[in-house]
Parts: sequence; C-alpha cells; structure tokens
Amino acid sequence: MRFGRRAMLGSGLTLPALGRAEEPAGRALRLVVGYPPGGSTDLVARLLAERLGRAWGQPVVVENRPGAAGILGADLVAKAPPDGSVLLVGASAELAVARAVMRTIPYRPEDFAPLAWLTEQPFLVLVNADLPVRSLGELVALARARPGGLDYASHGTGAANHLLTEWLRVETGLTLTHVPYRGGGPAMTDLVAGQVPLLLDVIPSALPQLQAGRIRALALCRAGRSAVLPAVPTTAEAGFPFLAGSTWATLVAPARLPEAMQVRIGATVQAAMREGLAEAFRERGLEPVGAEAGAARAFIAAEQARWLWIAGRAGVQPT
Repeated sequence: MRFGRRAMLGSGLTLPALGRAEEPAGRALRLVVGYPPGGSTDLVARLLAERLGRAWGQPVVVENRPGAAGILGADLVAKAPPDGSVLLVGASAELAVARAVMRTIPYRPEDFAPLAWLTEQPFLVLVNADLPVRSLGELVALARARPGGLDYASHGTGAANHLLTEWLRVETGLTLTHVPYRGGGPAMTDLVAGQVPLLLDVIPSALPQLQAGRIRALALCRAGRSAVLPAVPTTAEAGFPFLAGSTWATLVAPARLPEAMQVRIGATVQAAMREGLAEAFRERGLEPVGAEAGAARAFIAAEQARWLWIAGRAGVQPT
C-alpha cells in the first residue's frame, strides 16, 4: 500500500496517552538511527522527528548509534522498555539484510512491532567524477581492464549496497574489493575525495554531490527512472537488469509496546505524512510510502526473504 490511504484514527498523542506518566512531562522521545549523521536513514529520522515533536508538543530527538550496519541501534531498541519512549527508524540492513549475511544477530524479527513504512530509495551506481567512465557498461569494462579491478565502498559489511555490489561482481566476473564504512555519510565523503572510486547509494545522499559535479551517477537500480534524476538510465536500460534493489526506512517499536500505543503512534505518522511530511521527503529525493503497520510488517517479511535470495546469488555466506 502506497502513501495516500487515509488513517482512520485520530493523531493526537501525548505522554499520558502513551502511558508514560512515570516519566517527567516534556522528556524527549528518542528516534534511534543505527548510522552516523548524514545518510538517508538519518535524514528520514530528522524530518520525522520534527513533525512528531510538533504533533506531540514535546521534544523528539534523533539518537545516532552507528555500528555493525545498523545492528547496534536496532539491538538497543529491541531491548528498550516497551513504553513508547524509544523507537527505531530502521533500514533494510538491520531489519532484513542482516539475517541473510550473519549467522547470529542479537535480536529476532519478532522483537519489533512495525508501525509504518516511511520511504523507499532505489540505489544509484555512483563513481568519483574523476573516474573516466560515463555508463555502467564503461565501468564494467574499466574494472576488467585494470589489474586488481576497483575498490568499492559500502555502508558496512552486510549492508544492502554491499550485497548488491557483490551481486554485480559475481554476475559480471569482475574483480572488486570491498571497503566497508560505518554508514553512508563516511562512505560518501571518501567517494567524493576519491579515496574509493565506486559506491552504490541512494538519491538523497548523492544529490548534493551530484549537483556539485563531484560524483557521477551511472545508473539507477530499478526498472523505472527517477523523477528527481530523469537523465540517469536504469540498470535495465544499461543492460544489467538483474541489478535492482533499494533501501528503505520504517518506524518500529519494541515488540511488547501495547497495541493501543502502536495504533496511536502509527496514526500520528499517517497524519504527518498527509500534512507535509510526504512532500518534505519527496523534495529531498526520498520516495514517500506512508504505509500503515500491517503493510509495513508484510513488506519487511518479504524483504527478509528477498535479501536472503540475493545473498545466496551473490555468493555472500553468513559469518
């Protein structure tokens, strides 16, 4: 379900309504992000925090807990008190991809209660502007011609862009060397600086650097072009239709959060989407979804299965 379905419940939400009367009035609610500031998940969280704080009349702060491709932040929320004070703006890496690339992770899917599916962002194939290629085909040819191939950055071992790039490596027979980072911000910084020549990342993270001419987008990893970057061909148009994937942002709570609180938080998010949050996402290159809890739950389950298949196809073994 895409954004646009009208929420059936009121959106008012206060500390007493959340059942947090034991905490001081006005205490900030925390939106945990498992990545450093500067990436797309962090951007989603900050835009959401602003709207929720306005709706609830109290501070809502973003707390960055980077590490292990989002797993540290997700684990914090999985083990947090189920009182509505701590929520996770979770991405594909920690909520779906991790189960495909790690033998053990410190939480289970059932440790979270999905509240809303916020955004979806297809990956772009990005290169440093000094790399002498202007298409995905030229990139593949260059990597084949260079002894040792090319280095590529990711948001961390086990992140979605790690798996997608490994999939590209396996399907094309290229020599590519993985350079993992602790999130999208640091990876983008080194791509711009030329420390690594290749990165798969999403439009919101890439757009300022693309506009400044510091990096170049070779292809969009999905079937249809983006309205934000209409001149960028898709991977299918470039002759690599298998290379499709996106990251996404969902809002989840500790699983034992009472159902009534889940419903009211979700309703507040839906109201925020209708009242400007969706447009704020869109203006920054994020594709708003705004699906409610049931659709978010089904989507996350489907993504867990899909990334498990991709990991197997890419030859990435759980560690």
